[in-house]
Amino acid sequence: MPLNKLQIIQLAVFLLLLFLFAACGSKANESNYNKIEIDMTEEQVKAFLGSPTESSSIQVAGLSGTSSKWVGKEGTINVQFLNGKVKAKAFSKPSGLK
Repeated sequence: MPLNKLQIIQLAVFLLLLFLFAACGSKANESNYNKIEIDMTEEQVKAFLGSPTESSSIQVAGLSGTSSKWVGKEGTINVQFLNGKVKAKAFSKPSGLK
């Protein structure tokens, strides 16, 4: 049975709300930042943070580097990986949060 216009609108609103609630549940917070350890693998970090919001990679002379960023309501986590392992990390809170 095909959907009518009202059912289509209700479905669209439901999907939009579902997306918004998923975004609110961001894992980019100070607690998860503190779980990141130097030499942890990129896969281990992604296992609890999920896919990064932004990521860029470079390869030079046999070395590979990746800079990844996770952005959430509570803050931003930046992690630099060298050959797939954490070498540096930083956490910043949005302006206005203490």
